[in-house]
Amino acid sequence: MKRLIWRSLGLIFVALAIAGVVLPLVPTTPFLLLAAFFFARSSPRLHTWLLSHRQFGPLIRNWRDHGGIDRRSKYLAIAAMAAALIVSLVLDVGPRVIAIQVVVLCGVGWFILSRPEGPKDEA
Repeated sequence: MKRLIWRSLGLIFVALAIAGVVLPLVPTTPFLLLAAFFFARSSPRLHTWLLSHRQFGPLIRNWRDHGGIDRRSKYLAIAAMAAALIVSLVLDVGPRVIAIQVVVLCGVGWFILSRPEGPKDEA
């Protein structure tokens, strides 16, 4: 029963990651990392599939092995966060919301930029 719950959570997070590929401002990589975590505890087949995936595998392995985020992903994440802030400014969501966004996005941006990039051959 426990494995079924872990596997179900892994599948849910893969679905959320796929949504993140299509929908702007929905993250992909954190959901993939969670899916890999749940699959590692429930389904070796799905875990292997995720780690060997052409697009997602290198991101997950870089994080797992080195705590790293490749340079391209860093730039895309920072660009998406800047776009979200710009959209909020254009929509005039209010100074309090903008202030909260700036604080949160600066913190997340600092975290992303502070991560190592990982080995050169995987990036």
